[in-house]
Amino acid sequence: MSRPAVIDAADLGLFGPDSVTWQVHADPSMWFGGIRSLYFQALHPRAVAGVVQNSDFQGDPLGRLVRTADFVGITTYGTVDQAEQAGARVRRVHRSLRAKDDRGRSFRIDDPELLLWVHCAETSSFLAVARRAGFPLTKEHADLYFREQRSSAALVGLDPDEVPGSVSEMSTYLKRVYPLLRRSDDSDLIYDFLHRPPVQGLLAMGARVYEPTIGHLSYSLLPGWARRLYGRRAYPASVTTLAVRAFRKAALAVPGGFRLSRKIEPAPVAAIRRLGEWAAPSPARLPDLSRRGLPGT
Repeated sequence: MSRPAVIDAADLGLFGPDSVTWQVHADPSMWFGGIRSLYFQALHPRAVAGVVQNSDFQGDPLGRLVRTADFVGITTYGTVDQAEQAGARVRRVHRSLRAKDDRGRSFRIDDPELLLWVHCAETSSFLAVARRAGFPLTKEHADLYFREQRSSAALVGLDPDEVPGSVSEMSTYLKRVYPLLRRSDDSDLIYDFLHRPPVQGLLAMGARVYEPTIGHLSYSLLPGWARRLYGRRAYPASVTTLAVRAFRKAALAVPGGFRLSRKIEPAPVAAIRRLGEWAAPSPARLPDLSRRGLPGT
């Protein structure tokens, strides 16, 4: 199906089918990228304290993962209105939440520095894992991805101009925030939870497979300096790369109609139904940046 001559821009969403974000966020590697981002975020003592003190992740082990995936899905593949509504809900919830640091000092969950850390830990994880898994991204695509993600940062209340918009800017930010990061009791709690989520029944049987594959492989995808902060062993780098590439290859071999099903990937499916088959995410749709500069430069 070809692209219609006239399309309502609002229906295309924040990024649109021609963006890097549209292609990357439908890739199977995102499953690892999302879990890797939770390990990463937990190294910030205040960020992880906010999670531990304000969420029932142990009583509802899948809840936070599902909510995060839903937010990314809606803001990527929903209409502009749907994305803005999702952002408004997140801002409203964050405004009401407080937590205490290890010195007993209260802080707001919507502190811009915390929001920025969560955003950067998430987007850098998505991109790093996609590239390591074999998604064909050039440096120019990676730069454009971070520029695009400033729009999602704005949804949670950040000033887009304060958000890294390139690979080099993200690297600079991570170096700046590094002195604030450390292993803590809360990060150990998240580490254990992400390795062995407290599920019951049939899910408990699956958890025994999950731990060495999804759980520990996602941890092993962290940058070396982050793993050293945790002080935990990881799979060797070569094993990690081979495993995540094999997983992506196997997932891509599943027929697209099943992989992009309403239960597994509801947001991309809704976008395809809204816009047409021409909008289906694919690495082949990545923008050709070889003959033009990055947007906004």
